[in-house]
Parts: sequence; structure tokens; C-alpha cells
Amino acid sequence: MPPQSNRVHLRLPRPAFTLDVSLSLPASGITVLFGASGSGKTTLLRCVAGLERAQQGLVQIGNEVWQDDASGIFLPTWRRSLGYVFQEASLFEHLPVRANLQFGLKRTLAPAAALDAAIELLGISQLLARMPAQLSGGERQRVAIARALATQPKMLLLDEPLAALDAERKQEILPWLERLRDELQTPMLYVTHSADELTRLADHLVVLAEGRVTIEGPAAEALSSLEGPVLQGDEVGVVLAGQVSRTFRGGQPVAARQRPAARSDGAPAGAGPRRQPADRGAARHQHPEPPGLRHRGDSARPAPLPGARAGSRGGLGAAVAGHRPRAERTGVETW
Repeated sequence: MPPQSNRVHLRLPRPAFTLDVSLSLPASGITVLFGASGSGKTTLLRCVAGLERAQQGLVQIGNEVWQDDASGIFLPTWRRSLGYVFQEASLFEHLPVRANLQFGLKRTLAPAAALDAAIELLGISQLLARMPAQLSGGERQRVAIARALATQPKMLLLDEPLAALDAERKQEILPWLERLRDELQTPMLYVTHSADELTRLADHLVVLAEGRVTIEGPAAEALSSLEGPVLQGDEVGVVLAGQVSRTFRGGQPVAARQRPAARSDGAPAGAGPRRQPADRGAARHQHPEPPGLRHRGDSARPAPLPGARAGSRGGLGAAVAGHRPRAERTGVETW
């Protein structure tokens, strides 16, 4: 039986800090590495990929040991079953999308069906004949993610994949990332310093500061904690699971199910029904309920709905009517 967690123990001195982490990560879902610039997020990702060699390291993904200094094991990057997605899509500009995808399969034994599945999952079948110059930023990243997934990696590493996109393109690609999280069993390590990406995507959370772990655990618990909130500065607050109990339009109560919404389950437009995990956590919503509510003192506001225009917050006037113990939902009334 395969292990139920992935182990990452690393120590690597750097000029500004020493990366020193000991992690036991879930075997599926998205683990978000969160923290300020220079906290060690990308360094940790590069060590997992074998692009940098940590001291006293252990990297075990499923049944595969990629690094174990105690046993003298260190696999080079090309021997590690991983997919890596960078900030820039890094597509071959002289090749159409289909050839870019096929190029990624040349060093693997992955079947052609794996590529077809990645194309369907990312919704890029209509892009296959295009050249990279004809793609938007969001489309380029979807192609890059499909190329990484087609190799059937044991782990997918994403290093701030939305950092180079404007707000509108980010809203375009986020629902596709949510779909990957919900439909794949492949564990993902996702680097970001964006609060919106964190609250939309994370199943498990690792917060880094100066190379050390300050917070680790299920995202729902970490984001709802009032003790040392994860979100700081302009985004300071906590995220609560919520359910809209009453809404009003023109002074009359309206059932929550009648609210106009574009795929409120978070799936991309045109996608079929998706499988719902037993527990999606407080950091995101479940259909037909609203998005996770970010609580700031005596008010709450939902995260943007998928498909909303750039800069749209989808704000609702709300008051917390009361709360119950963890694992039960917060009651919310809106007007």
C-alpha cells in the first residue's frame, strides 16, 4: 500500500536565510507554499525538483525516494517523475500547440491517452492548431500545465504560475486550476504570495518565513484561526465557511438557489458536472452555497465568483449572525 503522505526534509544555507523544513504533505490535492518574497518558497520547490541539492535531505514522493542523503540517494531532475510549471509558459514559439504538447512526451513512457486526457481536462482542444503567439497569457499557461500533466507525474510543481498574468487572465485560469484540484489524484505543490489564489485553491497550507515553517496544516483550519492570521497587511483577516440563509431583492426575500450565478460550483464554462470531495474545507464554497467568506471584524465578503470581471469582488453586505463549533457552518444573513 502506498504511503498516505509525501515527506520533505530539507536544509540548505542561502545568503539571506537557511532553508530548514520538515514536512509531511498530503498524497493528493494542492499544498500551497505561502509567504513573502524571499521566504524560501521557490528554493523549497527547486530542492524537491532536484534543481538544487539540499543538505541532510529526504524527499520521498509516494513510493519513490528522490533524495535520501542518509542512504546516498540523489536522483537528478530528469529521473524524477515530476511536472514543473514556471511563471512563464516557456513554449516553443516555432511549434504549434499540439507539437509543444507532444514534445513533452518524448522522454517518458506515458501513453498517448494521457495527453488526450490532459487536453480535455484543461479545455484546450480548440487551441491545438494555433501558434503560441496567437494565445492569450491564460491559454499559454493552460497549455504548459497540460504538457506537464501529460507525462503522468507523481507530483506537479507550480511556481507562481499566475504571477505574469493580469487580473482578467487570472480569473480566466483559476477555475481550471480548481478543476485540476478536484478531479486529479496527483499531489501539487503550488507557490504563491497571492491571498486570492491561496483561499481559492489550497487544501493544505505551508507558510514560510526566512526559510522556516511558521504555519502548517489543513488550509481550512489555518485560514480560520484568529491566532496569528495567515493573511496580513491589506489582506488581513480570516476565512470562514459560510452559508447565505436569506437574501433580498427589491425588498423581498429570495431563495439562495435563485441567485443569478455563472457556474457557482467553480467549474469552467462548458465543463460537465464535477465530482465533489467529501470535505472541501472552509477555504472554498460548495454548490449551491456562496464562496468562502473572508471575515474582517463585523463584516464579511465573499471571494470573487469564477467568471467575474477583473477587479470584481462580488461583495455582499453581511453580518455574522452567530457561529458554531469548528466543522459546523457559520450562519450569515445578507441584505
